[in-house]
Amino acid sequence: MKRSQFSHISLPILLLVPQLIIIGVFFYWPAWRALHSSFYLEDPFGFGSQFVGMANYTRLFTSAEYMKVARFTLFFTALVTFLALAISLLLAVKADKVIRGAKTYRTLLMWVYAVAPPVAGLVGVMLFDQNIGIITDFFAFLGYDYRLGVSYADTALAMIVVSVWIQIPVNFIFFLSGLQSIPRHVREAAMIDNPSGFRRFWEVTFPLLAPTAFFLVVINITYSLFDTFGVIDTLVKNNPASNPMTLVYKVFVDGFRGNDIGGSSAQSVVLMVLVLALTIFQFRLLERRIHYT
Repeated sequence: MKRSQFSHISLPILLLVPQLIIIGVFFYWPAWRALHSSFYLEDPFGFGSQFVGMANYTRLFTSAEYMKVARFTLFFTALVTFLALAISLLLAVKADKVIRGAKTYRTLLMWVYAVAPPVAGLVGVMLFDQNIGIITDFFAFLGYDYRLGVSYADTALAMIVVSVWIQIPVNFIFFLSGLQSIPRHVREAAMIDNPSGFRRFWEVTFPLLAPTAFFLVVINITYSLFDTFGVIDTLVKNNPASNPMTLVYKVFVDGFRGNDIGGSSAQSVVLMVLVLALTIFQFRLLERRIHYT
């Protein structure tokens, strides 16, 4: 294959300029503004600001409410990531074995991917509604009074269920593609060497899926931290005070509803540092255990 070369360095730079402008305008500039604002006490209407140094950060880490939100965010992220990956892997394994009606089965599992997070949150509201919710009626049948938007634990359950539900199709698509890319002769050799389907999966199939699984772990952690904003905003019913929330949603609540620009900027900086630390941990430690074929 003939290798393409540019006759002059100005052409590739020119082609990169639009993307660099987008990255600078929508990422680096907002990140710099958030870092700058985190050291100031700013007027919400832009009439002035006062330098307060590390006061916004000190107030965060001494706030019992913020630490409660941080603990819930870690719990929420870990649980949503685990459940979304485990359920989608199970469905992908079953779909890989289905022969009759395989296309219909896979389509039914994938169509949820087209649902936007706010719409998924609205579906969750209808399912968990105290008056018309099917899941609420099921809990009532079991003798439990389920109260979405009122009970902290009940709202957290709805957030987790809806967030997992909407993420399963994405993981399912990748896991199914990974399973179908495993050579048939490898599967046949594994069946001869190990008659146990459970052991054959964990000793042969899953290690071959490790690169796909690692990629999905990164994607799902990012999803749980950031992309669940629409689900949470819909489910808490504009009453976040008595309901659980994640760190991303708290940035929105404090910044746009509480008009605490400096405090919300400090929260966004802390969140960026957390994501950077998780990324380094994933790629420096976890990826070393992954073998690409």
